[in-house]
Amino acid sequence: MLVVTRKRNEAIIIGEGIEVRVLRVGRDGVRIGISAPPHVPVNRAEIYELIRAENLEAAQSQAPAPVLADNLRQLVSAARS
Repeated sequence: MLVVTRKRNEAIIIGEGIEVRVLRVGRDGVRIGISAPPHVPVNRAEIYELIRAENLEAAQSQAPAPVLADNLRQLVSAARS
């Protein structure tokens, strides 16, 4: 793991075209902004884990695709609330 120290408005670059910038530092946490090409998915860790778990379940399921898609939409919607 690479650990870096950044101040407000400073950034790091990952690969080609992914920028992570510190927007605000507060008592409760750090607000960061991420710029990435459209083909690069950017998700919070908890959303990524939900998607991964749902994909694994779908791969093992015999349910029709529309049912699985509806289940995923409900999980993501609940996680965003």
